[in-house]
Amino acid sequence: MRPPAEMPKRKIGSPQGRVTLLHAIAHIELNAIDLAWDMVARFASPALPRDFFTDWLTVASEEARHFSMLSTRLRELGAAYGDLPAHDGLWQAAMATSHDLVARLAVVPLVLEARGLDVTPAMITKLRRAGDKDSAEILQTIYNEEIGHVAIGRRWFDFACATRGLEPAGTWQCMVAAFHPGVLKAPFNVAGRSAAGFPQRYYDPAGTSGA
Repeated sequence: MRPPAEMPKRKIGSPQGRVTLLHAIAHIELNAIDLAWDMVARFASPALPRDFFTDWLTVASEEARHFSMLSTRLRELGAAYGDLPAHDGLWQAAMATSHDLVARLAVVPLVLEARGLDVTPAMITKLRRAGDKDSAEILQTIYNEEIGHVAIGRRWFDFACATRGLEPAGTWQCMVAAFHPGVLKAPFNVAGRSAAGFPQRYYDPAGTSGA
C-alpha cells in the first residue's frame, strides 16, 4: 500500500494505462465493501433504525458486484487485481473517522464517494474514445449505482445530525475540515451530486463550480 500521492499517473490511451485505471478502481471498490460492512458493525446501535443496516448491506452488495465486474475485465485484459500497487487513502479516512458516525458519514460517502461522481464521467468518455466500450460500460454501471450510495450517505448523515441537534451543512463542513486531509477538488459534478440529493450549499456554497 502506498500514499495516494505516490501512485503513478494513468494514461487511458494505452492498454497498460487502462489496466492501471481499472486496477485502481477495483481497489477502491474492494475497500468500499469493507467500509460498508464496517459501517454496519462499528456503529451498530439500537438507536439506529433497521433501514440503516439494510441500506449499508445494499451498498456492500453493490460494491462487491462492482469489484467482481472489474476483476473479470482485468482478466480479459491479461491482468488481475493485486498485480499493481494500491493506495491507502480510504483506510486513512476510515481510521480518522472510526470514533464517530457523523464524521464517517461526512467523509466516506459525502467526500470520497461523491468525488467518484465528479471524475467518473470523464473516465467513461476517455475509455469510449480509446475504443474500450466494455470497460466504459462497467464504469457507467458503477457511476449510476454510486449516485445511490451518496444518497444513502446523505440520508443517514442528516439523520445522525438530527439526533444530535446539529445543522447538517455546517456540521459537514466542520467534519470535512477536521478529518479530510487536503482540499475539496473542483470542478464538482453538480448534476450527479444533486441526483444523489447532495446540495451544492454543502460543498460549494459560493456556487463556483460550473460542472
